[in-house]
Amino acid sequence: MSDLLLRQLVWADYRAAVVLTVTLPLVLFVWSALRQEGAINRLLRIYWKISSLLAVTVLLMAGGQRIAFLTATVAHLLILLALWFWVDLNEELADMPLRRPLALTTRIWRWSLTFFALLGLLISGSALGCVMSADQPLLPSCTVWLEAPRRFSEGIGSVLGFLFGARWTSNSASLAGYVGLGAYGVGLLQWMMVRLPRYGRLAGDF
Repeated sequence: MSDLLLRQLVWADYRAAVVLTVTLPLVLFVWSALRQEGAINRLLRIYWKISSLLAVTVLLMAGGQRIAFLTATVAHLLILLALWFWVDLNEELADMPLRRPLALTTRIWRWSLTFFALLGLLISGSALGCVMSADQPLLPSCTVWLEAPRRFSEGIGSVLGFLFGARWTSNSASLAGYVGLGAYGVGLLQWMMVRLPRYGRLAGDF
């Protein structure tokens, strides 16, 4: 694959991610809260907890940390599980009549995000080699993944500098990313050791 084609594919992936992993779920979360749709709102709460690894990944990539290529792949896999793992939510969502706009929109988003996450899993998985070459400079096929996160980080730096006079550097992004990754790991470990053995595939009030 040529560098130009890869760059176009990666940027398309980031643009789709903004819509499918941030904008639409935020709209659905607020909509379901206003309509008091418990099943949809619980699904969205779980989704936000799980998908926060994507935000961690963006911070790590902005800091040029190679582990971000691994967390990107794991994040796509966990999003798939978050969407379909829960037996009780699957049943409740399946019983919702599609003539209701919220139920229909949720189903469209859920399936669209499923296909996006599968594609993202394949694409990010192809970049796992970037993690292994820690003693060598990143190849162009690796650095292309860092372009969008670095621009995002620069935007954060501009806002923080304007509002508070604070400096936000790539090191700041790395530190925030590692702190977030540590907190995420603790939460995931707690769920696997405590909640999963007790509740299994029931979402409950997770």
